[in-house]
Amino acid sequence: MKKDIFTLLGGFLTALLFFFGTINVSFEWFTTESINAFVIVVSAFVALAVNVYAVWKNTHFTQGLKSWMKKRESKKRNK
Repeated sequence: MKKDIFTLLGGFLTALLFFFGTINVSFEWFTTESINAFVIVVSAFVALAVNVYAVWKNTHFTQGLKSWMKKRESKKRNK
């Protein structure tokens, strides 16, 4: 699904490039190569963000779980 979203983003930007070409508006930096590079950068950034979130969540969850287990064990010992 992620690959499909980035493919759609690249397709939209390519269509925008052709639209600008039709109305004779051109930018030197807005080419097919720059669109492909942008899609790669966006996909890499999204992958990085998802992985950073997963690492943060797993670390936070593990620390919370350990704390909960210690509290649970101490309650069992007190009973």
